[in-house]
Amino acid sequence: MTRAGEDLVPPGPFVVAANHYSHLDPVVVALAVRRPVRYLAVDELFGRSRFFDRLTLWLGVVPLARARVPLGALRVAAAELASGGAVGLFPEGVRVWRWGEVEPKRGAAWLARRAGVPLVPVAVVGTGEALGRGAARSERRPIHVEVCPAILPGDFEQHRDPVGAMTAAWRDRVDAVHRRRYGSGPT
Repeated sequence: MTRAGEDLVPPGPFVVAANHYSHLDPVVVALAVRRPVRYLAVDELFGRSRFFDRLTLWLGVVPLARARVPLGALRVAAAELASGGAVGLFPEGVRVWRWGEVEPKRGAAWLARRAGVPLVPVAVVGTGEALGRGAARSERRPIHVEVCPAILPGDFEQHRDPVGAMTAAWRDRVDAVHRRRYGSGPT
């Protein structure tokens, strides 16, 4: 795995937002930011395997309701940020087959703005080939993870839609890495 941009990780609390190809992504993102990350994960992931459920909950993953307003998960995330921690989300909301196929959701930007902390974009390339959607087993493939410059909520206060502008900035920064690595952006 190659990493880049670790020096861009801000001190103190932040929300980390990465693109999402694989079950490997939470691990490689946490390695890239060199901090423990408390991830919010949709509750649909739970209930299929007692082992998976116990492992993810032991690792500090917070189940996030997709069908209703996830007040409990948001309280946990806010408390983690207030205590100086890092909270992770995948704005695509699902593991994707290719970058750009799903419009990013606004939750990561909303949480960063609400908490007044930086939004740290992380671009992940290669985990889809190593253990992507539909894969029965993992394969040895090169993985590149890059921390992009932080998005500061205060820089977007004058926008008509600050959360939307922050989400667009996230997509632009992750897209730039994909263009460098794959030679093209979203299709």
